[in-house]
Amino acid sequence: MTIATAKLSDPTVRAAVTAINAGDREAFTTLLSEGATMSDDGSDRDLHDWIDREIFSSHGHMDVQSESDHGRALVANYSNETWGEMRTAWRFVVEDGRISRFETGQA
Repeated sequence: MTIATAKLSDPTVRAAVTAINAGDREAFTTLLSEGATMSDDGSDRDLHDWIDREIFSSHGHMDVQSESDHGRALVANYSNETWGEMRTAWRFVVEDGRISRFETGQA
């Protein structure tokens, strides 16, 4: 069962998922702290290159299935035009209302 984005517990994570699903790169990057980092399947990646390739230029979309850690850990069916749909896990580190790191990978 999908959790409606508006029902996600953490307001910063909610805004990030909203931006991803709207294809709004500017809104997403506004949520990132200076020097934010990320990893994909356990390997650190260049954040801006990765979000361009894996989210915004390939029309990424998250259907959140569950949340934990006060809304900062998600399991979602994630799809984009490159890889199709897969079950993914996302963990966000939020400091002062901004994302300083996120980690994603297959769940």
